[in-house]
This record gives sequence, structure tokens and C-alpha cells, in this order.
Amino acid sequence: MGRFNILERRVARFLQEPPTVRGATAVIVAATAAVVFGAGLLMTVIDKNEYPTFGIGLWWAVQTVTTVGYGDVAPTDVFGRLVGAFVMLEGTAFIAIVTAVITSSFITRAQSEQDAARKKDELSDRELMEKRFDELERKLDRLAS
Repeated sequence: MGRFNILERRVARFLQEPPTVRGATAVIVAATAAVVFGAGLLMTVIDKNEYPTFGIGLWWAVQTVTTVGYGDVAPTDVFGRLVGAFVMLEGTAFIAIVTAVITSSFITRAQSEQDAARKKDELSDRELMEKRFDELERKLDRLAS
């Protein structure tokens, strides 16, 4: 029961906090690994002739999820092909999501750098205006005396 509470708290915290690049990557990698292991195991159960060992099923799942597809082992059963279609779609989604996460991190970094440069420019403009006002006050003081 204690493990369930820990898992429940972690899921709740994950859903409440804004996602980070590292957290999103961890979730994506974990989901893909689970799909690969699950599909490899499922293929050894569904099609024992083509996938007599878990290692061969796992090899097929890895090459399918990475969209390599050597073709040395391929499902012949309808259910195996359905599993294959799911693994292919998950692999394509994995690549798309990883690309989006990397792009997002680059964009975030570039925006942070632009914001820092903008603040620096604003500060220097402000300092320049303050110097001019100080100089103007000195000239007005000289004229008044």
C-alpha cells in the first residue's frame, strides 16, 4: 500500500508542476522503453514461430520503434501486425516529441538571451537619461546662481 501512495503522490506532483525539458524527456523515454519491452514480450507470446525468444522479440521491437526495420524478422499474424503498427506510430511520435523538446529548449534559451540583452539595453538607456538629467540640473543650478 505504501508504494501506491508514493506513486500517487509523484503522479499528482508531476501533473501540478509545469513540465521541464528533463522531466518531459524522462517520461518520453520511459514510455518508449515500456512500449519496446511490452511489444517484444507480446510478440513472443503472439507469434512463437517467428519470435521464439524474448531477445528476438525485443530486437524486432527496437528496430521497429526506431523506424529502422531491417526486415530480418517481421510479424505474419494479424495481431502481430497490429502490435507492429502501434510500435511504429509510437516510434514516429517519439521522434517528433524529442525533436519538439530539443527545439523548445533552443527557443527558450534564445528568448532568455534576448530578454537579458533587452534588459541590459534598457538599463544603459536609463543610466544615460539619468546622467543627462544630472547634467541638466547642474547647468540649471549654475544659471540660477
